[in-house]
Amino acid sequence: MKRVLYIGNNLNHKNSNISSIQSLGALFAGEGIIVYLSSNKVNKLLRLLDMVSAVITKRRKVDIVIIDTYSTQNFYYALIISQLCRFLRLDYVPSLNGGNLPNRLEKNPSLCKLIFSNSFKNVSPSIYLLESFKKFGYKNVAFIPNTIEIKNYKYFERTDKSIKLLWVRSFSKIYNPSMAIHVLKLLKESNYDASLCMVGPDSDGSLSEVKDLAASLDLDVEFTGKLAKEKWIELSENYNIFINTTNFDNMPVSVIEAMALGLPIVSTNVGGIPYLIENGADGLLVEPNNPEIMVDAVISIIEDESLRKRLAANAREKVEQFDWDIVKKQWFEVLK
Repeated sequence: MKRVLYIGNNLNHKNSNISSIQSLGALFAGEGIIVYLSSNKVNKLLRLLDMVSAVITKRRKVDIVIIDTYSTQNFYYALIISQLCRFLRLDYVPSLNGGNLPNRLEKNPSLCKLIFSNSFKNVSPSIYLLESFKKFGYKNVAFIPNTIEIKNYKYFERTDKSIKLLWVRSFSKIYNPSMAIHVLKLLKESNYDASLCMVGPDSDGSLSEVKDLAASLDLDVEFTGKLAKEKWIELSENYNIFINTTNFDNMPVSVIEAMALGLPIVSTNVGGIPYLIENGADGLLVEPNNPEIMVDAVISIIEDESLRKRLAANAREKVEQFDWDIVKKQWFEVLK
């Protein structure tokens, strides 16, 4: 039986969404893998110390260490933990979650080399990061997509002619949530019957800014705060278009989930998104930070029934390949 130490942000508070350590860790455990998780400390220094302690104390109890690796401040968790694993002669696998990691590869090549050149394997959830890492000379990279359990996502066609937009993400500046407000404003100005629901916790203070923006534009926007996955999936049945306004991205699970639910997607064309969504086939892609173009895409979906049906059906078919029963075999190949 495999034994895994999974290092990442195992947080569970109002300012955090479910992270990959929580979702993937649970899926591993469901397959009989012994999984230790670290860390759930909110304070970043205490979190790092807890991660270090977990590696040291579990070093003889585990076969491999998985490290969620991001592109911003949390990059340094991966740096420290990976080097500790090297010192202790523990195999480790960075799980590449940061949509801006290519920028990190360019700006900090020596630090990146310490992590990624000495790993047992680097796992990329997107072709975007896979190709970026290969461009910088890394060959030990495996593509394993973010996964869902497709049975938990009820697919049905949306037929409502009014525009009911759903946005699901943490409120963070890099995800550009204010763009969703401007999209709604433009739709209203064009006399469309439109509404917007924004689901997610506040990550960096952006939620209050977005609420203030909506109020200043006299827009009635529903803000739910953080919702359990089951709750927002249930809520999604009341909406007919999913918008993703981000400026940086990798392979967001919320978009994959929306595709599974039959929600036509309109997303900014950034990072790993064009590797997930084929424009015009299973979603519509628009340039970032341009609400006017996103509005045009939204209107085209509402006014063209054949387009709406085609995008939704193709998207569902694509993400069925991300089902855990398929993806787990790829993880088992790495973990063996």
